[in-house]
Amino acid sequence: MSRLLKYGRIVTSNAFGKLVPGLLLIAALVTLAILLTNAINRLIGLGNIISFILIVIIIGMAINNFWSVPRVFKCGIAFAVKRILRLGIILMGIRLSIVSVLTIGVWGIPIVLSCILAGLVVTVYFGKWLKIPIRLALLTAVGTGICGVTAIVATAPGLEAQDEEVSYAVANITVFGLIAMVVYPLIMHTVLDGQTTLIGLFLGTGIHETAQVAAAGMIYDQTFNVITSPTVLDVATVTKLLRNVMMAVVIPAITIWYSARIQRTQVGKAGRTRSILRLFPLFIFGFLAMAILRSIGDYGLENGGQAFGLWEGETWKAIFGRVSEWSGYLLAAAMAGVGLSTSFRQMKGFGIRPFYVGFVAALSVGVVGLIMVLILGRYVTV
Repeated sequence: MSRLLKYGRIVTSNAFGKLVPGLLLIAALVTLAILLTNAINRLIGLGNIISFILIVIIIGMAINNFWSVPRVFKCGIAFAVKRILRLGIILMGIRLSIVSVLTIGVWGIPIVLSCILAGLVVTVYFGKWLKIPIRLALLTAVGTGICGVTAIVATAPGLEAQDEEVSYAVANITVFGLIAMVVYPLIMHTVLDGQTTLIGLFLGTGIHETAQVAAAGMIYDQTFNVITSPTVLDVATVTKLLRNVMMAVVIPAITIWYSARIQRTQVGKAGRTRSILRLFPLFIFGFLAMAILRSIGDYGLENGGQAFGLWEGETWKAIFGRVSEWSGYLLAAAMAGVGLSTSFRQMKGFGIRPFYVGFVAALSVGVVGLIMVLILGRYVTV
């Protein structure tokens, strides 16, 4: 566990120079992916059927699993996955008004809570049936139901999980999250009849990692040329951020439950609790701030004035359009980092049974998410 936690601190404490090799590699991969995708789409002649987000992830995964990424690139890659991803999401807030964000959030609460509960209950009981360690089952459950690697790393200290358990849980949700990221946008286009709001709600609840959700939304929008607002990416991002907020409630509850269980069975020591404030994803406030700025600017134009008393309509559209464009590039850089960080070698050590648990967890969250979206999604009008 200490290796994973220490690595995050290494990234933030190193000099900028140590970030440069990894960031240059990521910039090169994003550029290559865009050029390659454009060439493939022209060759196929079916519009933007292939997304450069998918291509950049595939390239990164191929490099890391077939050749292994040299250590000199690691800091920059980790910085992209942790920091650049969050900056990209913050800037994405300008794509939506605060009213749209709150509307999606309010209707997303019961959907998100249902998926989290389903993921926790099904995963723990199925893991118990297969006789895998309870800590590994819980880590897989929070990774699947809440927010992937972040939830796993945040939960592990309270459970006093071993490095191997953390690594397997991370690999488990990475595998199924990547599969869902590619498959769900295509399946849901048919199942939900191209209704972008419903599809965004599902992707935001049915896919594990924040990065994977963003990638799935971008893949859908690029593949099916979504130009309406909000896009699938917008709705999926808001829904996923709502899931992230749930860390501050669910993870302490799991730690307390596990500690009580350990004390009842008199095995080992009680887990350590963590500060709720440390668990809250503070970058969400940045996302909301950008949505508020967008709303204030739009309000000025709608009332016959200027955005912030400075910009006319076309200029204001150009400004938030450029910010939105750069958020997409930053998310693409984070996706390259995700690909370069994905290693299937982590799956060794526990056998195949935890893999079955990961599959059941992903399936249960997906099924419950789809049912809830079909029930409540029609009420979400943005």
